[in-house]
Amino acid sequence: MSGDAAAWYSWQDDALILLCRLQPRATQDGFAEVVDGRLKIRITAAPVDGKANQHLIKFLARQFKVPQDRVHIMSGDNSRQKRVMIAQPQELPAGLALLPPAALTTTQDRPRH
Repeated sequence: MSGDAAAWYSWQDDALILLCRLQPRATQDGFAEVVDGRLKIRITAAPVDGKANQHLIKFLARQFKVPQDRVHIMSGDNSRQKRVMIAQPQELPAGLALLPPAALTTTQDRPRH
């Protein structure tokens, strides 16, 4: 995945915040590229009666190995552009190249021994 890491994801304590752009009615579920500071996520569900949002929550819960109740759409319920929080992700999908919160500190911030 390419793109500026700070642009499409961030950490709030132990919660991962994703800025994403949803592509409903895709041929298969999956992560795509970063476009305009948002992670493109393809899902097979149609954007009807909240089905795409529910499918997105299920997909992200599977990918990050968390129960569905730990995935929340913070904004963008009726939009393709969404802000999603994943509380205490148990796994970071390898293809996304996400840095865990501890790895975000710079070498200058670390104590010297």
